[in-house]
Amino acid sequence: MLVILPLAASDADLILHHGKVVTVDRSFSIQQAVAVKHGKIVAVGSDADVLKNERGPATKVIDLHGKTLLPGLVDSHVHALDAGLSEFRAPLPPLNSFATVRSFIKQQAAKTPKGEWIVVPRTFPTRLLELQMPTRELLDVEKDHPVLFDASYVLILNSAGLRKCGITRDTPDPPGGEIVKDARGEPTGILKNAPSLVTGLDRTQHFTEAEELDALEQQLKRYVAAGLTTVGDRAVDPHQIGLYKKLYAAGRLPIRVVMTWRPNASEPTAALQQQILAAPYTTNTGDSWLKFGTFKLTLDGGMTIGTAYQRYPYGAFGKQLYGKTNPDDRGQLFIPPDKLLAVMRTARNRGWQLTTHDQGGGAVDNFLDALEQLNREKPIASSRSHVMHASFQSPAAIARMQRMGVLADVQAPWLYLDGPALEKVFGYDGMRYFYPLRSYIDAGIIVAAGSDHMIGHDKNNAVNPYNPFLSMWTEVTRLTKAGKVMHPEQKITRAEALKTHTIWPAYLQFAERERGSIEPGKLADMVVIDRDYLTCPEAEIRNIEPVMTVLNGKIIKH
Repeated sequence: MLVILPLAASDADLILHHGKVVTVDRSFSIQQAVAVKHGKIVAVGSDADVLKNERGPATKVIDLHGKTLLPGLVDSHVHALDAGLSEFRAPLPPLNSFATVRSFIKQQAAKTPKGEWIVVPRTFPTRLLELQMPTRELLDVEKDHPVLFDASYVLILNSAGLRKCGITRDTPDPPGGEIVKDARGEPTGILKNAPSLVTGLDRTQHFTEAEELDALEQQLKRYVAAGLTTVGDRAVDPHQIGLYKKLYAAGRLPIRVVMTWRPNASEPTAALQQQILAAPYTTNTGDSWLKFGTFKLTLDGGMTIGTAYQRYPYGAFGKQLYGKTNPDDRGQLFIPPDKLLAVMRTARNRGWQLTTHDQGGGAVDNFLDALEQLNREKPIASSRSHVMHASFQSPAAIARMQRMGVLADVQAPWLYLDGPALEKVFGYDGMRYFYPLRSYIDAGIIVAAGSDHMIGHDKNNAVNPYNPFLSMWTEVTRLTKAGKVMHPEQKITRAEALKTHTIWPAYLQFAERERGSIEPGKLADMVVIDRDYLTCPEAEIRNIEPVMTVLNGKIIKH
């Protein structure tokens, strides 16, 4: 049956036909052809009907030769500027073992003046061959230079770095942070949430605005090449907002972007509330190319470095993997409950969709506590607020989300990459609700998938890969890089996995009426792929490649 947009003229700009069109409409129908006019889909149906009714003398007609056409894919969680700048001047080294870390430090020492800092680019102990957090002893391979190992919310210094910063056994912990010490009371070099203690180091690479705009534009183009037509940039500040606006104004924005505003949560409550009230934007400010989505605070740290705030201690293996010395260590909660509630209340009343970075189960529970209080004051469901990451879930938390209409922003590739290490920490049973997609979907919870891409340019080899087909493969198989299926009862179907990268993130972004499926009236965002996603061997899903992207009706060949 031909479905057409009412009053559409028979002179489409573009017709794609002789394909397998996976519409992701309400019935998940499969069609053959699509017609596009003025950047929107005007007809979907059989080859015969679309060609007969929509082709005009100037229509560009493309034969897909049986290839599969999907809705434009969405990565709901990226950090595009950081990613673009990370290899803007030089490729990052592969750091997957202590040996490669030592080699990198020695190479840098050979070209760095004595006494100046050497920085090891961001690396997680869960991704190292040794499955062990480095300490100052590893970094002491170089004694004439202070060395800093970047593990995100955790920094590790060598002995020279500790001396340069004046950190000794008597140095007090900074507010909200920790100087990890060994059994003798000496610093191990591990600093948790304590970047303020590092002195004499400008960790900011200095780029001109032109370089930043170029790096951002090029990274956004890489997303399009991966088959993405929309991304959610999940932590923008005023500077990044300005860069996006300049790209857009100059006609250089190559992909649709939904921005998440994240102010500095360490500021006093009143100051945060004043920023919210004074901001000239809120959720849905903007248009289909560039708009604001969510208000975000960072509630805890990361599971890959042992600072995610968990419901229970990290256990015996946490000592090796994360360098923990306290057996009762559950991670770090950065915002007290009363402050979280006050700030989120102000944001909700201002009209914002709400989220927090809540990696550990304890952080998830804290955020849901705040949402429940706000829900009692006024139902929260219409705001489409959501947990972010929420790697460690529980049946009780999922039930609370279901009752309130809370959504989930998830990153399945972490199961593939970090599952083997995390299983050693929490045990197989403790991983039962690690990204429990089947439980979410069975509870009616909308799931939006993404990558948390922030470092590296390659879609498969970045620190957090942004290949959407790797994400969907992980959701379908629940395989880890060790070749083990982690809790197969949490697998989802290929159709559901596709929805996590199309219509469901569109819903989270208040855009389900304009994109996320191939239907008349919606924006003409689509991707042609090199094999049939629905029927190819399961192992091949992760290897699917886009061959052509249609964005706003314009063809982008790869």
